[in-house]
Amino acid sequence: MIVEELIKECKKNNPKAQEQIYNLFVKKLFGVCLKYASNYADAQDNLQDGFLIIFRKIEQYSGKGSFEGWCKRIIINNSLQKYKGVHYLEVLDDNIAAVEVDLETNAPPLEYLLGIIQELPHQYRIVFSLYVLDGYSHQEISEMLSISTGTTKSNLHRARHLLKEKIENRNSHPKESSAQ
Repeated sequence: MIVEELIKECKKNNPKAQEQIYNLFVKKLFGVCLKYASNYADAQDNLQDGFLIIFRKIEQYSGKGSFEGWCKRIIINNSLQKYKGVHYLEVLDDNIAAVEVDLETNAPPLEYLLGIIQELPHQYRIVFSLYVLDGYSHQEISEMLSISTGTTKSNLHRARHLLKEKIENRNSHPKESSAQ
């Protein structure tokens, strides 16, 4: 069955079609959840909650744009809802130059990078993930999180700085880091 047919069946609450949609997108959407959660268990919870929302709101999918993109947006919004109204986001400095992380030399494995992203404080992880990993602009992030663009920029700067420190620490102590 192609995705369009599965979507039609999901709109009829067909459990087999829902299972097929779940199986088609679970890996990609779980990757999205991992970017916003502080740990694996929270990512699993966000994924399951997200799929419940997807199936509950599938009638709203109009067929314009990709279904995967529509699902991804729901997953991201669901993950962000956990932090709405919680004052995790703070302004450090509105005029900060970006810190670049050089991954060309002695690049760490992807699992390590994902792990240190998950270790970031919530405010930094969310802004970093939205900006760097999902390609949202500072203006879009500002609107999504109800914070100023200066706050998004400062949180991104701080996230990059913390990641750079962790990567540099790993590169200066490679045997200790690989045991983690």
